[in-house]
Amino acid sequence: MADERSTYLRQCLDRLRAGDESARQELLAGACARLAELTRTMLKDYRRLKRWEQTDDVLQNALVRLHRSLQDVTPPSLRDFYRLAALQVRRELIDLARHYFGPQGRGRRHQTNAAEGDSRLTPRPAYEQPGAAEEPATLAAWGEFHRQADALPEEEREVFDLVWYQGLPHTEAADLLGVSARTVKRRWQAACLRLHEALGGELPGP
Repeated sequence: MADERSTYLRQCLDRLRAGDESARQELLAGACARLAELTRTMLKDYRRLKRWEQTDDVLQNALVRLHRSLQDVTPPSLRDFYRLAALQVRRELIDLARHYFGPQGRGRRHQTNAAEGDSRLTPRPAYEQPGAAEEPATLAAWGEFHRQADALPEEEREVFDLVWYQGLPHTEAADLLGVSARTVKRRWQAACLRLHEALGGELPGP
């Protein structure tokens, strides 16, 4: 459960601040399950991306980012740790989309033969620049989704990070932020509305 995970991570942070370096690895392990779940959700429709990157590889890259950040700074609170974790996984997914589906990305140059998967044939991939309509709508939507989430006003972004990226219930997010559940609900709704408008109503599916 989210509250049990938060309690555990808070204890790890307390130990890390007290000088227990083993708590650093436990923080990463404690964050791993939620990051894995979130990454798989976001990549489930990235069919072309999965040719080169498996979900676990993306997760590992995000955790490496988080590990590097934790080497440079010890979050003073669980609130700060959650903010840092959400930032690293968001950056990893934005970079992946840019790397593989940017103007010179491998994903944009790769076109799979329609016979792929038929063991009786020996299909060869054609390397062509596909038209804009061939790019998966879900991939484009996710990339823009993360960029717009990063651009939310600070209070809305923090609530969105806790609820969407970290999976916390509104009541726990409220306790963590020191505000009422009503305030969290209002900021969450404002963030969702802002994202809906920024993306023209094209929010990626769960």
